[in-house]
Amino acid sequence: MKKSHPLRRIVLAGAATVSGIVLLLTMKPSSDPASASAEGAPQGQQSVAPQGGAQAAGNGQAQTLTGDVVKTQYGNVQVRVTMSGGKITSAAAVQAPSGGRSTEVSSNAVPKLNQAAIAASTADIDAVSGATYTSGGYKESLQSALDNAGATGGGSGNASGTGGGGGSADASGSRSGAAQAQTLTGKAVTTDYGPVQVRITVSGGKITKSEAVQQPSGGRSSQISGDAVPKLNQAAVAAGSADIDAVSGATYTSGGYKESLQSALDQAGG
Repeated sequence: MKKSHPLRRIVLAGAATVSGIVLLLTMKPSSDPASASAEGAPQGQQSVAPQGGAQAAGNGQAQTLTGDVVKTQYGNVQVRVTMSGGKITSAAAVQAPSGGRSTEVSSNAVPKLNQAAIAASTADIDAVSGATYTSGGYKESLQSALDNAGATGGGSGNASGTGGGGGSADASGSRSGAAQAQTLTGKAVTTDYGPVQVRITVSGGKITKSEAVQQPSGGRSSQISGDAVPKLNQAAVAAGSADIDAVSGATYTSGGYKESLQSALDQAGG
């Protein structure tokens, strides 16, 4: 019995050594710090990427501009537009003729004019059939709103990069100053049916807006002026001069308009 004790001890010691080695091998993979860090890396990347995309999407800014109130034979028209990236993204009539038949006409015409303004991104849009006066007033107010956009955008900064609003008068801001709008009123021209007087806005050497401050009115004259003046306004802006055609059926009003328009342009030249 005493001779067997050393052998038993050797066997037990060997078994204990093997068990220890097996235990160490099974525990090592779960405690490997390299594998744990590799699994955690993608989570950190995913949490950062969406934030960068959200910031890039918020760079565009919209500008809301309201045009002049334009009086028509059936009521006032005033247009408000929203612009982004140099384009009209939204257009609405703040005021439109209403009451009786005018309500029906405005309800039909204004949505079409809004859509046309957005599609064209200018005031060069067609009048809606059966809504001549509302269309003319809409286009005139729309043009004044667009003129406001040009005046607002022109003051973003001078060539020296100082960004001040008062730098348009110095040499570095001369280019910005050249784009500023100038409003000129022509002389009042007497016609057989009443005086005609024209006011224009000139920017960059071009007529950007034209309107009749005075026009024949009363009875049949109001109807003629209401039809002719919007057409004359459009023609003046399109031609950039007083060399425009007379409107059929409004010879006297057209003649007075052209004469007053020329006197306004003479002031611009002087």
